[in-house]
Amino acid sequence: MPTVTTPKPRERLIAAAETLFYGEGVHVGVDRLCDVAGVSKRSMYQHFGGKDEVIVEMLKVRAARLAEGWTTPETASPRRRILAVFESLQDQATAAGFMGCPFVNVATELKDPEHPASVAALGYKVGLTAMLEDFARRGGADDPEALAVQLTMVFDGACAYSVVRGGVPTLAVPAVEALLDAHGVSR
Repeated sequence: MPTVTTPKPRERLIAAAETLFYGEGVHVGVDRLCDVAGVSKRSMYQHFGGKDEVIVEMLKVRAARLAEGWTTPETASPRRRILAVFESLQDQATAAGFMGCPFVNVATELKDPEHPASVAALGYKVGLTAMLEDFARRGGADDPEALAVQLTMVFDGACAYSVVRGGVPTLAVPAVEALLDAHGVSR
C-alpha cells in the first residue's frame, strides 16, 4: 500500500501564503495564514523569522513554478524561447483566479521598495528582463537591452490588462512578434 506523505508545516505555510497572498493580498494576517496552513503561530516562527520571510519564500516558489512554464528545448531558437514566455502567460491568464503578476502585485501592495518582499519582486523582474535580454542577444537583436525592457513592459501590461479587463491578453504574442521583427531577432 502506498505511503501518503503529509506536507511539512513549512511547505503548508508556503502553499497557504501563495493562495492567500495572491488571491487576497499580503496584508492577510498571520493568524489567518496559520489557520489555512493548519499550523500554529509558534510553528510558523520556528520555520520563518516572520510573515515577511514567508512572503519572500512564497515569491521564490512562485518564480520557479512560473519559469517551468517557459521551458523550451535547448535547441529552440531564441525567438521561440521568448515567445514561450508570452504563450505561457496567455495560458495562465485563462486560468480561474488569475490575478496578474504576483511580483508586481506584492510590490504595489507594499509600496515600500526596501521591504524584503519588494526587493525579491524586483529581483524576479530583473531576472526576467536579463533572461529576455540574453535570448534577444542570441537572436541577433540590434539593441537587446532595450528590447528586453520593452518585452518586460509588454509582459506586465498583458498581466494588468487581463486583470482589469477580465480577458485574456491575446494580442501580447503578436505584439511581441512585432517587437522581435522590429529589433531584427531571427526567426
